[in-house]
Amino acid sequence: MSDLLSRRLALLGERANLPLLTQCLHGIERECLRVDGNGQLALTPHSPALGSALTHSQITTDYSESLLEFITPAEKDPAVTLADLEKVHRFTVDKLGDELLWSPSMPCRLPGEEDIPIARYGTSSIGRLKYVYRRGLAVRYGKTMQCIAGIHYNYSLPESLWPLLKQAEGDPQTDRDYQSARYIAMIRNFRRYSWLLMYLFGAAPALDKSFLRGRPHDLQSLDADTLYLPYATSLRMSDLGYQNNAQAGLTPCYNSLDSYLSSLRQAVSTPYPPYADIGTKQNGEWVQLNTNVIQIENEYYSSIRPKRITYTGERPIQALASRGVQYVEVRCLDINPFLPLGIDLVEARFLDAFLLFCALQDSPPMAGDECRGATDNFQTVVKEGRRPGLELLRHGQPIGLKEWATDLLDRIDHTAALLDLALDTREHAETMAVQRARVENPDLTPSAQVLAELRERGESFTEFALRQSRAHAAYFRSEPLSAEDQERFESMARESLAEQARLEAEPDVDFDTFVAAYQASILGLISN
Repeated sequence: MSDLLSRRLALLGERANLPLLTQCLHGIERECLRVDGNGQLALTPHSPALGSALTHSQITTDYSESLLEFITPAEKDPAVTLADLEKVHRFTVDKLGDELLWSPSMPCRLPGEEDIPIARYGTSSIGRLKYVYRRGLAVRYGKTMQCIAGIHYNYSLPESLWPLLKQAEGDPQTDRDYQSARYIAMIRNFRRYSWLLMYLFGAAPALDKSFLRGRPHDLQSLDADTLYLPYATSLRMSDLGYQNNAQAGLTPCYNSLDSYLSSLRQAVSTPYPPYADIGTKQNGEWVQLNTNVIQIENEYYSSIRPKRITYTGERPIQALASRGVQYVEVRCLDINPFLPLGIDLVEARFLDAFLLFCALQDSPPMAGDECRGATDNFQTVVKEGRRPGLELLRHGQPIGLKEWATDLLDRIDHTAALLDLALDTREHAETMAVQRARVENPDLTPSAQVLAELRERGESFTEFALRQSRAHAAYFRSEPLSAEDQERFESMARESLAEQARLEAEPDVDFDTFVAAYQASILGLISN
C-alpha cells in the first residue's frame, strides 16, 4: 500500500472523521427494454399511466420509446437506493399489463431498423430537441446499438471530506478546484482498474444473432440463434456496436477537468465530414441537431463521467465549468439477468469500496501509452476475461489477470474495512470474499453462469432472457406497493403529465431558433 493511500486512510479512520464515510451518496439509473409476452420488442407508446417521459423524475425513456429508464434519488445507504429502485419497478410492472421488462443488457430479437420506435417527448421545444437528438443517434450509429441497456451507478463523497484532505496535504488549490482535481484523479484510477469490474460483474457473454444485422464479426455460434465468445464477460462493452465512428479519436485521458472539458467542447463544435454530408435536415425535417463529432455532451460514450447537477436550461459542460465536479457516473455495468433489479447490494457494496479506493489511491497523470493501455486491458477483459492464463499489461509489462486482480483486492480490502468500521457492518468484507472467490474460480462470475445456464438448459439467449423476464415480473407482482407508495407514484405521474402540458402551452418558439440558441450556448462557452 502506498504512503499516500495509507495517510489518507489513517486520516479518515480517525474517530472525528470516520462519520464522513456514512455521508457518501448513491444513485442508480437502470435501463431496460419493454417487450411483449413473447419477448418481441414492445411497439406500444410509453404509457401515460407511467407519467411523462419528458418531466418525470424517476421514470423516463432512453433512446427508444421501448427503452425505459428508472432513476433513484441519491441516498446515503445503497440499500435504501435499491429499495427505491424496487418500488419503481413494482409500480411500472403493475402498469405494463402483459408486457415485460427484458432481463439482460443485450436486446431481444429486434424488428427492422425502421420499425424500432425513437422516444418521443411531446411538442415543446425541449421535447422536440430530445427527439431530434435521438434521430441523430439513429443516423450516426443505427437504432440497434441504441437498444442495449445498462446500469449507471452515481457516487459521491461528502463535500466536507475534500477540504480535510486538502488541508492535510497542504494543497494550495481552492476547495472547489481541489475537489474537482480529486474526482478527475479518481476517474483516472477507474480507467486503470475498471477491467476488474468487467471481470467480476460482466453479464453479457452472449446475444441474439439478429443483433448484428448480418455484419461481419468474430463471435462463435452457441446454437442457431445465439452468438457468444467462450471467455467473454461483457459483449455489451466491446466494440461490436461502436465500429468506425467519429468518436474513435475522442479519448480524454482525464489529466485535468479543463482538458476533459476542452475535449468535449471541441467535439461538440467540430464538424465531422460524414455527418456534414448528411446535413441537419432532409426534406425539411430535422435529422440531427448538428453535424459535429458529437451533437451534445451525452453522446460521448464513456465508461465513467464526471458530473454536476445542472440548473434548468444549463448544459452539463456549463455546470462542470462553472461549479466543478460533484459526483461520478459509472456507466460500464451490465444488467445481471439473474437479479430482478439487475444489481444487488453485494455489487453495490463492492462498488463503494472500489470507488473509494480509486479516490484515495495515488493517481499520477496518464501519458498516451498508459491511456491506450487502459483501453486495451478493458477491451481484452470484456472479450476474453475468463480465458485461463490471460495476461494484461501493467506499466507496459505483462501480468496475469488473476495476479493483478488479487493484488487489487488486497488493496481494496483497506477501503472496505474502513467502510465497515464507519457503518458498523461486515457487509463490505463479505462482498470482498465473494469477489475473491470469483477471481479464484471464473465459473462463479455472472458471465460464466449465463453461459452455463444456456448450455445446461439447451436454451437460446432469447429463451433464457424471456424466462428470466417472466420470473422477475412474477417477483414484482408478488408484493404490491403499499397504498402510500402507490399514491405517491400515481401523483408523480399526474404531475409530470401536467408539467409537460404546461411546457407545451407556452408560446411557440421557432424550433430552428431554439436549436441555434442551444448550440450557441456551447460556442459562447468556448469563446470565453
